[in-house]
Amino acid sequence: MDIITLWTLLIAAPFVGSFLGVVVTRLPAGRSILWGRSGCDRCGHVLGPVDLVPILSYLWSRGRCRHCAAPIGAFHPAIELAAILPPLCLAFLMPLDPLTLYAGAGLGWTLLALAWIDLRHMILPDVLTLPLIAGGILVTWVQDGSLPVDRLGAAAIAYAGLVLLEILYRRFRGRDGIGRGDAKLLAAGGAWAGPTALPHMLLIAALAGLLAMAALRLAGRRVDAATPMPFGPCLALGIWAAWLFTLTGL
Repeated sequence: MDIITLWTLLIAAPFVGSFLGVVVTRLPAGRSILWGRSGCDRCGHVLGPVDLVPILSYLWSRGRCRHCAAPIGAFHPAIELAAILPPLCLAFLMPLDPLTLYAGAGLGWTLLALAWIDLRHMILPDVLTLPLIAGGILVTWVQDGSLPVDRLGAAAIAYAGLVLLEILYRRFRGRDGIGRGDAKLLAAGGAWAGPTALPHMLLIAALAGLLAMAALRLAGRRVDAATPMPFGPCLALGIWAAWLFTLTGL
């Protein structure tokens, strides 16, 4: 049963990634992610079933609209491929029960959407971060059979800690640093992985941020302390890695 669940998630992943592409594109613009059919950004032609097969449609059309030949861009196949990563990571930790597999895939996919939105728009929408907090508490509650007080405390401590850091940074540096969206995302990490995982999340996120800045400098971009950098992708990576580590039981 566990293997069947894993294969189901792996097969479904590109289709989920296609939906995540809609979320990343429409949610920051205030558009509905459930209503309205997708269409070509240039000619407006409504896409049919042949145009919406994950990855294959892009390859078949050679990355262009079949109606006006406008380039589609690599975003959609990229996020469809990236959506395979969460269940693929879980495959290396098998055996896992179906609830953990479904919950883990959901966590990974939500983190992926949040990271991509933050990279593009420097925001972490409440409509994704707040349900992620509730989801972590609920999954742990179902698995343990009792209210996970430690996860509630971890979420509260994570949020309060980053909000305090945000206030202190603004007071001493005179500009915004960490946002409330980052605090809510770290709270979600606490809800999913517990209090002992919080330092690991922050360490991985900080290292990822430093590596990103170093990569930008090597690419010739000017980066300094005042350069705005999305921290959400770094936090998402830290949360995902820390949660996977909790599954090992070490």
